[in-house]
Amino acid sequence: MSFLDDDNSPVEFVVDELIWGHRLYDEQLPHLIFLEFLGILVANKEKPLIEEPDQQVSYRPQRQMRLRGILFNNPYIEMIADSNNKSDDTKWKEWLEKYASGSPYSEDMSYLKKLFNSFDDFARVVELLRSSAFEVNSNKRWSSKFVFPFGPDALYEDLRIDKKGASNDRRFFARTGEILYLILSRAKRKDELSALLVKRLLDDAMPLNRLVRAIQKETEYAANPKEIGFLPIASHPRFDQLCADWIHILKQDIPAYDAVQYLIAAAGLNMLLYFLERSLEKTQDSQPLRLLCEIVSKDRTKIRTISSDDYLHNQNLSQRALVAEIEDIKKSEEWLLAASNEYPEQEYLRLVKEKFRWPNSKEEGQNWTDEKLIDRLKEKALSRHSQHVAKVHASWSKSIGLSSRRLSRRTRYAPNDHFLKALVVTVVEQRMPFDDFLAEIYSRYHLVVGEAQGQDLIANNQIDQEALSRNSEYLAKRLSSLGLVRKLSDGCAFVENPFSIHGDSSADK
Repeated sequence: MSFLDDDNSPVEFVVDELIWGHRLYDEQLPHLIFLEFLGILVANKEKPLIEEPDQQVSYRPQRQMRLRGILFNNPYIEMIADSNNKSDDTKWKEWLEKYASGSPYSEDMSYLKKLFNSFDDFARVVELLRSSAFEVNSNKRWSSKFVFPFGPDALYEDLRIDKKGASNDRRFFARTGEILYLILSRAKRKDELSALLVKRLLDDAMPLNRLVRAIQKETEYAANPKEIGFLPIASHPRFDQLCADWIHILKQDIPAYDAVQYLIAAAGLNMLLYFLERSLEKTQDSQPLRLLCEIVSKDRTKIRTISSDDYLHNQNLSQRALVAEIEDIKKSEEWLLAASNEYPEQEYLRLVKEKFRWPNSKEEGQNWTDEKLIDRLKEKALSRHSQHVAKVHASWSKSIGLSSRRLSRRTRYAPNDHFLKALVVTVVEQRMPFDDFLAEIYSRYHLVVGEAQGQDLIANNQIDQEALSRNSEYLAKRLSSLGLVRKLSDGCAFVENPFSIHGDSSADK
């Protein structure tokens, strides 16, 4: 297994990778994870989510330089389209000349003139596709902007463009999408999911995908295939939960393009929980994972303080897991046996290098004792960990709308409306009693809202029952304002999925 850094050079040592895989990266937000995942999926469309024994998964990324150049490296199209005193032929001629002079590729783009009735129609289509892009108003370079995944022809990898040409970049496609692909490849229901993904998201006959393909012409590929990252465990309950969530979303009566936002939210939440659960498994804490959610209201309650404490506790979990992973080597039988050697230092050095791929040849000659060796590795690992992996919890929880600093100086779990709607779409089939909904999101995702799930807090006198009860009432009101809760004639409240799989049923009314 080759572990490569941002600049495609080998990593100096592996510790994070042994816990979570290679690699989780804070700057790759869930929508970018999803796009990278789709790029791998489309390259393996004939055998999706298949991981052969003793054979590393690979893929040949699409590049789609013509498409992304027209959408994101084309600043003069609006100006030319707005020139009302110019003929259509003049507009095309002026645009083709300007585009050729500003493009890093000398390619004939005159085929576009045959696709559209007029230059103005072309400009409107470009604006439509451009406005659909993720982070449309960001100041990222044009080769790192991504159109909405309208279908297989709209997928491509992140690139760096310079005088030498185009090269793969790992800043925004940092291999976390590869981890997602491996996670779903190891889920129990992967065959069911792969069929749904290909049918719903990779249908090249979808109207907007046909439009994208017409602009792009022939698919452009990277010169060579790539081997995807490393996932250290063969199975995990979180893998199966994410797979089940995606199956549930894709089976609903919801347009494929609308389903994307819920797939991204479910992926972001489950991968965040994978990160925290693996951390907890390494630290071997007796306290279970908990995300106490404050449903924001005008009233300031004790829930806000405890939710902030939960957030801080979970934020620090990965650092503790890192230390535990390194310290675990001292409990191994080989390490304990080395202590009885006449010169144990060389054996300690061999064991550390074998597991963590460190120290390198330049550092091997130092006068290492067992404690110095372990302490130095912890120092180096924590330093590298703090740059990106330690920020995953903060970055992803904010991105999916789970955490917030609204009305507070401290960050805590305070879900926004988009997150709450995504929860309903992901959890509820048709309708579900409100109390059952609270129990389900606690069981699946460790999210605590009401008193039934916060019994440990009540028992430890950290909070009173009334505060948690009010918190759940605030959630019911929030969901009701979103049209996701209905109160029936007997006073029972039901959470309703707006994209019900089975449709409405008068029997429940």
